[in-house]
Amino acid sequence: MEKIIVSHVDLVLGKKKILDDICLKMEKGKTYGLVGRNGSGKTMLMKCILGFVKVTSGEITVDGKRIRRDIDFPDDTGMIIETPGFIPYYSGYKNLKLLADLRHKIGDKEIREAMGRVGLDPTDKKHVKKYSLGMRQRLGIAQAVMEDSDLLVLDEPFNGLDNEGVEEMHDYFLELKKRGKTMILVSHSSEDIDVLCDEAVYIEHGKIVARV
Repeated sequence: MEKIIVSHVDLVLGKKKILDDICLKMEKGKTYGLVGRNGSGKTMLMKCILGFVKVTSGEITVDGKRIRRDIDFPDDTGMIIETPGFIPYYSGYKNLKLLADLRHKIGDKEIREAMGRVGLDPTDKKHVKKYSLGMRQRLGIAQAVMEDSDLLVLDEPFNGLDNEGVEEMHDYFLELKKRGKTMILVSHSSEDIDVLCDEAVYIEHGKIVARV
């Protein structure tokens, strides 16, 4: 069953063509890796799928609903796009609580479970400004998964983690995969792609050049 359909999508910003006739079908329950150099269009494609950027032409549907036509943002989606942003003078838990309160889908129990699952202590009062890069990244992952969303869109989710942390997160994401989550991830690590992805989509200059 197709979860996401990207149909002949072009994106032009100013005079520059960022995405060029992108056609892509993603099946429910599978993990897709977007691979390419910086500036190839990977993150922008994610933003279009999420409805953050309106495509110039073509169409994107998620669960049969057209993005920026039927819905502004795909339902039941967790994400990390670029560097996760948090309020520096709040604890990790308080940051996640503020985000959770926007949608009222989860409570304290789920926030604490998500933090614990990514290796953070929900009772730690330390301000996020004192977090290491790896801790911030773990908090970003907790934010993406805490609502148990069906679709996860993840831009360099393991950036800043040490080797042990990457292995821990690989195990966790393989668990999520077994639970039927659909995931799209960008990573410069071939190991991330090999371990987690059912299919790698290679993008150059805004075009899909290979699918492996």
